[in-house]
Formats: sequence, C-alpha cells, structure tokens
Amino acid sequence: QVQLVESGGGLVQAGGSLRLSCAASGRTFSIYHMGWFRQAPGKEREFVVAINWNNGGTYYQDSVKGRFTISRDNAKNTVYLQMNSLKPEDTAVYLCAAGRGITDPSGYTYWGQGTQVTVSS
Repeated sequence: QVQLVESGGGLVQAGGSLRLSCAASGRTFSIYHMGWFRQAPGKEREFVVAINWNNGGTYYQDSVKGRFTISRDNAKNTVYLQMNSLKPEDTAVYLCAAGRGITDPSGYTYWGQGTQVTVSS
C-alpha cells in the first residue's frame, strides 16, 4: 500500500502562484509514476501532469505547459507541483496519484484525498 497526502491548496487571484505538495509513504518502491489530476464540479477528472519516479521524465497537459512545473524529491518521497500564472479555469480539486499510468486515471492505483485550488478573477 502507498499513502498519499496533499497540501498547499488555497485561494489565489488570477495570475498568482501556488505550490502543491504530495507526500508518499508506505511501499514507495512500487511507484512508477506520480501524477496530478484535477476535478472541477460537474466535470470529469482531468490529467494535469505526471513524473516518472525513477528517471524524472515528465508529461504535461497542453493547457498547463509553461505555467506548471512538476518536480520530485526522492529522499523525502515527495512530489511538488508549482503552479504559476494561474487562471480561473484552473479552479478544481487537485489530486495526487501514484501507479503505473501516465495520463489515464485508471492506470493509477493510489490516490490522495485532494486539495482545493480556487483562482479568483
């Protein structure tokens, strides 16, 4: 089992920045990718970004390229999501996930509880 705990969400004005963290514990050696997804009210869960836990390879949704950056600290078993130039359409619950998937949420086995990000216009 892997446990994931997100932190760092909040309320920010458009154009502002937030940094999300996702701390993993348990059988972290079994992690292949860690990803961030988001879900807005009434919408499906949407892929945002993912990182290969071993080699650091990254995958980004087109709408966040150049604004969001994912990074990892293997020593701390933590993944970070730096979000800059935030837009109101970025408002959602952001969820951290771990597993073998990349962009498909069904490929992830473990999920955090989510953290709310609200961007005001």
